[in-house]
Amino acid sequence: MNNYRRFHKGFQLNGISFLSEEELLVFSGKISESIHAFLSDWFNDKDFVIVQTSGSTGKPKPIKLQKEFMKNSALATGKFFNLKENTIALLCLSTDYIAGKMMLVRALTLGWELDIVKPDSNPLKDKKLLKKHYNFSAMVPLQLRNSLADLHKIDKLIVGGGVVSSDLTRAIQNISTKVFATYGMTETITHIAVKKLNNFKEHEPVSASDYTVLSNVKITVDTRDCLVIEAPKVSEEKIITNDIVKLISATKFEWLGRFDNVINSGGVKLHPEKIEEKLSEIITSRFFVIGISDAILGEKLILIIEDSISDKAKNDFDFEIKNLKTLTRFEIPKEIYFIDNFIETDTKKIQRKKTLKIILN
Repeated sequence: MNNYRRFHKGFQLNGISFLSEEELLVFSGKISESIHAFLSDWFNDKDFVIVQTSGSTGKPKPIKLQKEFMKNSALATGKFFNLKENTIALLCLSTDYIAGKMMLVRALTLGWELDIVKPDSNPLKDKKLLKKHYNFSAMVPLQLRNSLADLHKIDKLIVGGGVVSSDLTRAIQNISTKVFATYGMTETITHIAVKKLNNFKEHEPVSASDYTVLSNVKITVDTRDCLVIEAPKVSEEKIITNDIVKLISATKFEWLGRFDNVINSGGVKLHPEKIEEKLSEIITSRFFVIGISDAILGEKLILIIEDSISDKAKNDFDFEIKNLKTLTRFEIPKEIYFIDNFIETDTKKIQRKKTLKIILN
């Protein structure tokens, strides 16, 4: 019998324990087609599952993940966050993608009591949930923003699938929940590193937290200063990323941005993600900065905001950006554009280049 035909005796789904895989599969079929499909794959005789990448940095594609590596990832998360048997966890992400699937794998492997809710933008709106207290959950930034009032019902929360803006980071500083940003991708079976976002010591700056790698992960950089990951417990191959980082130590790094997003404007290399972090102090709508061709500079920095706005408001906005002290003169956008809706992936990540194409057309 294959190792993956067993699950932890402590595992519960929506408050129910199961004596067999068949019993669990029948129950899962009643609550979610996606969960049922994944569990059917998890309990079959193959030693791998096929999962879909999110498509945020390219076309979505199916990739093969070893079940043993997925279990190793679950164990590493459990160890890092001290999440043992009988941990009460909430799954509010789509199980069509790796982040949601791994919440199931963690629960199955570690013996968690897992509750499942619809993966919408306000996962804690169900009043039944508010009667319970959860030890652990995972959200995307939009879900975190919409759950601030009730977040104290969760002890530890990981946030992935997008950058947590400066204003959202400020909003969680006085919340008891320990919130962490995650770094990872489908190929690394979700996160291989985490970064503290709140509960800092007195006088410790919010920005002081760097990403810390989980156990059995080795990090280096290549000639582009992009992160190279060796994690034999979750991947057979060395993973060369397009993420520009600054190595702080053998186990810590600062993320600077995507190599493929770097803008070379008049010989100055600009990291959009760092500029966006500064702009988020004054912009409340969704936005991003990107480079477009320019005859003089080679590339010029522009700002695209998801909003409808009047010409007067646009001028006020332009003034506010130019007077933002944290921006260097190279980081001030040369032009500002507004659009009603960004183009997104299925996992709600902004597709920058496709959105830009609409603006330019």
